[in-house]
Amino acid sequence: MAGETSLIPDQQSLFDDAPCGQIVTREDGSILRANKTFCTWIGWEKTDLEGRRFQDLLTIGGRIFHQTHWSPLIQMQGSVAEVKLDLVHRDKTTISMLLNGVRQQLESGVVYQLALFCTTDRDKYERELLKARQLAEGLLANKVAAEAALSQAQTQLNKAYEKAQRRAVFAEQMVAIVSHDLKNPLTAIKMAAEILGRKMPDGKEKLMLSHISSSTDRAHRMIADLLDFALARVGRGISVSRSAIALHSVVAQSIAELQVAFPDADLKHQSVGRGGVELDSDRIQQIIGNLVANSAAYGDLTKPITVLSSLDVNRASISVHNFGPAIPESARPKLFEPMTRGSDQDGQHRSVGLGLFIVREIAMAHGGDISVHSTAEGGTTFTVNFPQISSFSDGEE
Repeated sequence: MAGETSLIPDQQSLFDDAPCGQIVTREDGSILRANKTFCTWIGWEKTDLEGRRFQDLLTIGGRIFHQTHWSPLIQMQGSVAEVKLDLVHRDKTTISMLLNGVRQQLESGVVYQLALFCTTDRDKYERELLKARQLAEGLLANKVAAEAALSQAQTQLNKAYEKAQRRAVFAEQMVAIVSHDLKNPLTAIKMAAEILGRKMPDGKEKLMLSHISSSTDRAHRMIADLLDFALARVGRGISVSRSAIALHSVVAQSIAELQVAFPDADLKHQSVGRGGVELDSDRIQQIIGNLVANSAAYGDLTKPITVLSSLDVNRASISVHNFGPAIPESARPKLFEPMTRGSDQDGQHRSVGLGLFIVREIAMAHGGDISVHSTAEGGTTFTVNFPQISSFSDGEE
């Protein structure tokens, strides 16, 4: 026990070296004793503080608070805990401290025992905490605002999408109606021209009837392109119906029909490989028709237009080649977009600019693609490649 007692500091050391500032004052605030810790914090020596009033060490605001709140409160209830006051350091800087005080009645009179704790680190922590809270509240406010803006934008987008859908459906319906209504009179015109042509001897009038028939065929192709374009634009895409076909025979038949529609063009057919594939026969003829029409519109008609159908174990392809001016490099990136042409020249076979777009859409619907190679010396070749899904004998020897 004696050894343990020797470890405990004496009362003077406990007072002077306490981990907090300690002061004993009279009832009027005059300082009787101040420990070393408080003196170090405040920058004054003990001898400087003894006899001074504690409230004189406070800031003006601290003095007002001491007089109006702290002093009446400790007199009334005998103690005050954790009151924050600002004290003035000897170098005129401000130090915030927490004050705990008790009022004691002694034989010699009333004294106040005060314990003070520096709050520098605590204030810093509180400021950082407040700053973090304000930052979090700001981020939350921004998030709420962003979510509200996103919700509003989504609502507007949905409305715009619905409006666009209605417009697209309306446009599709209008194109379909107009195209359907145009097909009937065009068919009547073509039939009348063919009947009159069979009854009329060769001559200028029969040639004019032939031109009428060719023009109706061209109008039919334009209507078909417009219908396909409308379907592609509203997101339905171009439909294909696969069946087993003899590719070379289909291409040859298409060229024979196109020769009548393009009498000024010299159409040639070349075939490579044997077998059959599963493709949409009508769409294949549409591809050939659009590519031949493109060649007739922009190529050199004094030289042949060659259609090559090719088959091997990996793919099937159709190429259409014509001589004439090369497609400018600047026009190639958008060559397969709707309403786009590779040249500004005019001609009797010039279309509304949907042919190559339709060809690309049909190729993609089959899982294939289209490419173009064009030079001034070699001419222009469009090649449509199809994946070889299945092959079989076409029955031709």
